[in-house]
Formats: sequence, structure tokens, C-alpha cells
Amino acid sequence: MEIRQISVIGAGQMGSGIAQVAAQAGFQVTLLDVSEAFVKRGMERIARQLERGVAKGKWTAAEKDAVLSRLQPTVQLEEAAKDADMVIEAVVEKMEVKTDLFRQLDQKCPTHTILASNTSSLPITEIAAATSRPERVIGMHFMNPVPVMKLVEIIRGLATQDEVYAIVKELAEAMGKVPVEVNDFPGFVSNRVLMPMINEAIYAVYEGVAEPEAVDQVMKLGMNHPMGPLTLADFIGLDTCLYIMETLYEGFGDSKYRPCPLLRKYVKAGWLGKKSGRGFYQYEGE
Repeated sequence: MEIRQISVIGAGQMGSGIAQVAAQAGFQVTLLDVSEAFVKRGMERIARQLERGVAKGKWTAAEKDAVLSRLQPTVQLEEAAKDADMVIEAVVEKMEVKTDLFRQLDQKCPTHTILASNTSSLPITEIAAATSRPERVIGMHFMNPVPVMKLVEIIRGLATQDEVYAIVKELAEAMGKVPVEVNDFPGFVSNRVLMPMINEAIYAVYEGVAEPEAVDQVMKLGMNHPMGPLTLADFIGLDTCLYIMETLYEGFGDSKYRPCPLLRKYVKAGWLGKKSGRGFYQYEGE
């Protein structure tokens, strides 16, 4: 099977990034979201990223225009589904939202279509069970920002066919990514390792071990991390961090994944990180 037409569901930061790298790899791409405003914002984000690449000499203006010509925005699920060889979902990280979407995609997509989820922590097997084609459902977890980060975790569900895995692996490579096969466990590898580190950094602040700046400095200078865990948490979104920690805690039932009370407190206060203007650091006016 050859992938020609890709549909990306969700035009936010992750979805628009996936759509961009797919179009840059030469695929015809449909980008869908629930409103014209969201799709327009996603397309504008892609155009800005491509314009920056032209300014830096990474590609020409003609190449930028060619990429944009391969992108088709829409708000109609039927339009995104009807000719898709592959659908990559990048909607909100909630199981009920994803399973409802996959149920609809299963009904509207051709029988050969592969359905992939960009979930960062939810079980692929459970998502696949909402469809009549669990053998053609797979996880494709891109890293943020998608145009920059090389890794893609590829997660097989219990029923995922070997052929589907091979196709998706080849697709990731065509997009310029490095695919890594991961088994279907909560948080996969990336967030199973990363989120407890972030959570422990939050505990260090909560327990008065050190201020956020000091925790981040220790990890940057002592462990050679490019960004401290609390700055990274602010960039990811503290609500997202909390949700993933809760997924790990519920999935494993192990107290080592218990979200720090300070993380819960910040989320309840609306201190979600950079996107809300305040998290462990202040971002007003940026």
C-alpha cells in the first residue's frame, strides 16, 4: 500500500506541525479542525514557519509555495476522511474525545485507511477498540515542536498488523523523522520517563528544597539538559502534565506516579504555564 493522501485532524500546534512536515515530504494533506478560525490559525502558523525557513535559507520561496499548495484546509470531517490513505489525529488528550473521533473516522474512511493517534499517553489498544479495524490503528507520537524534533514513537495496539507498522515506520522516515517502536503501556517511553522527572522537580519546590530557578539550573548545568524541567513543564502546559501524570497513576496504580499537590493547585488556579501567562514563571507581556 502506498500513502498519497494524509488527513490531519486538529490544527493546533501539534496538528499543524504534523501537517507541515507531511506536506514538506511531498504528501497531499488535508488539515481539519472544528471551526474555520482554528483551521485558519493552523494554516497561518504553517505559513509563518515556512517563511522563517525561507529567511534562514533552508528552502526557497518557490519550495514554500509548493508546500502550501499541497495543504487543503477544511472543517468537514467527510471531506477529510473520504480519500485519506492515512489519518493522523492530534486532538485534545481525552480518551472519550479520541474514541468518539475514531468511531466516526472508522465509518467515514475507506476500508484501507490507516488511523493513527498522536496521543502522548493513552492506550492505543483502547482507542483501536472503538473501531471495526483495530488491525489498522496505530500510535504515532510526534514530539513538540514537530518541524524541529526528530523522534516519533510508534506504538502498536494489541491487534496492529505488521504491515501497518512497516508502512507507518516508512512514512515517519519520509517525513525526516526517526521512528522508535514502543509497546502499548501508559506514557509509552517518553512521558513515562519525562513526566515523573518533572513531577519530582515540582515536589522539590513543594517541599521547599529549592526555588524553581535553582531546580532548573541544577538540571541544566549538572545534567546538561537544554531546558530545566519546570521551564519545560510551563511550555508543555501544567494541565497537560497533570493529565499525563494522572494517566500514569491510573494505568499503573503505583504511588511513584502520584501527581504533586502543588501541580494540582497551580492547575486549579489557572496557572497553566506559558499559554496562560503564568506557571512556575511569569510570562505576561511576552
